[in-house]
Amino acid sequence: MRHVLIAAMAWAAALVLWSGASASPPEHPPAAHGQVPDAVIAAQRHHLAAETQDAGYGPQSPRDLDNAEGRNQRVFALSPPSARMNFCNIHFHESAEHKGGEFTTYAGNGDGHGNGSGFKYDGHLPAFETAPYYGHKVGTSEHGDLEPGDTIEVHYVYSTAQVKPGPTLGACLSDAIKNPQLRVEAQVYVLVNDDAALDFADLAKVVKIDGLYQAVNIPANTGTPVVYAGSTTGPAYNEKGSPYHVTWSVRPRVAKVSISSVDRWLHHNMFDEDHAHGVRNLVTNPALLSPIVKGTAR
Repeated sequence: MRHVLIAAMAWAAALVLWSGASASPPEHPPAAHGQVPDAVIAAQRHHLAAETQDAGYGPQSPRDLDNAEGRNQRVFALSPPSARMNFCNIHFHESAEHKGGEFTTYAGNGDGHGNGSGFKYDGHLPAFETAPYYGHKVGTSEHGDLEPGDTIEVHYVYSTAQVKPGPTLGACLSDAIKNPQLRVEAQVYVLVNDDAALDFADLAKVVKIDGLYQAVNIPANTGTPVVYAGSTTGPAYNEKGSPYHVTWSVRPRVAKVSISSVDRWLHHNMFDEDHAHGVRNLVTNPALLSPIVKGTAR
């Protein structure tokens, strides 16, 4: 019975953490071009502040990587480097959840449930890279699909538990360790209609090294990662705090990935991923942010 209960708790946590929206999202007033007004985002931030005030929540994510300020008083140790942990899950969000580096262009408020918001690649792409993809729609869901020129933030999730890669955050938890340290190596990509660009299957390749599962092809040429203490993300936490501690390592530069390779990967992968997830509102309240210590490299 204990085993069943723990498994059920892990599964429930995974569904909440990585879902595109909360189970019963509130209705928001429509706005032009499907964007909710600024007042909706402001209200969500107000609810988040009210729900977390004096409740003991740790630092939250995502955040502006160029703003090092943070006054959250909860302290937890940063995780070991990813090479000393088990890679356990990969998934991605449409538009970057974080802001910083080469992804500071605001996509807009979206629908208020994490879709159509986030941050986009700041750079210019030549016309051939943004030409329409004539295969079929990529990563289709009830909230849309992916097109050349779209930005995605990929989360390579690691755990100190003895686990194997698999679907959802549940793959990062185990019956033996209920509170493993979690780490996310984050890389922002822009989708291009060019098969000479990076192949997503290669970027998601998993190899076992010295007994530990590793994502071996995370780009090494996209800048020194910004490392900070935060939480799990996703729009389910727009109005409440995430109780999960995560060490984040976010690369500041954007890499180009072939949209056709993303299409193929979404149709066949061990993580049951078939679309991009929504984004959590950028966390701006200093009381919910950890200070970023410049020069933190691990």
